[in-house]
Amino acid sequence: MNRQTILKSLTAAGIGSRRRLADAIKQGRVTLNGQVVSDFRQPVAAGDVIAVDGKKVDTDVIGAKTYIILNKPVGILSASSDERGGETALDILPPQYRKQRLYPAGRLDKDSSGLLLLTNDGELTYQLTHPRYEHQKEYLVYIKRELTADEVPRLEKGVELDDGRTAPARVKPVSQPPYNYSITIHEGRRRQVRRMLASLGHQVVELKRVRLGSLYLGNLKEGEVRALSAIEARRALKNP
Repeated sequence: MNRQTILKSLTAAGIGSRRRLADAIKQGRVTLNGQVVSDFRQPVAAGDVIAVDGKKVDTDVIGAKTYIILNKPVGILSASSDERGGETALDILPPQYRKQRLYPAGRLDKDSSGLLLLTNDGELTYQLTHPRYEHQKEYLVYIKRELTADEVPRLEKGVELDDGRTAPARVKPVSQPPYNYSITIHEGRRRQVRRMLASLGHQVVELKRVRLGSLYLGNLKEGEVRALSAIEARRALKNP
């Protein structure tokens, strides 16, 4: 392992998101050679022993990156584990991926289907999920009642939700049964598309994510996965 900071080393080891690992350092739960670390920039050298909550981090995995797209079915949690025993995205992966410490790069609620990127690349996950990078996410939705002429521009300009006004969106009708609209956003709030439409009196019956940045779901069937190269995965950081 080349000399780098403690936070970068932890992130590269694929044991959690950059944000979670930063919190672990703040909370004094990370040690380097037996000493508690408080500085994110603490340098780490080859042979150093890093531990989180007393458990040694396997630094041998640093540099071995895995990227896969899952077409997540409805009813599956986009999480690595669930305390209540629900089935997660990791549970339905092919056996060869289940022990690789993969984490979803962003969330996709249980009632929705579609593109979910799973990886042990913490830096990529951070860039995809941090609001400041504004990576586009495109969803196909089915609502029973058509949007009116004034509702489309309202969605595109931003609507007021309980956690603030949404950023501008892109809305267009589609003919891809059962879906009748495409909505593109660059924020990642909880159940955002559903809440945006609910604010105008529309209930989303079905929702599928089909694009993340320049990464497309394509014709991948529900429950199936497709491995990506690092170059393909990095395309997600670019908007079309």
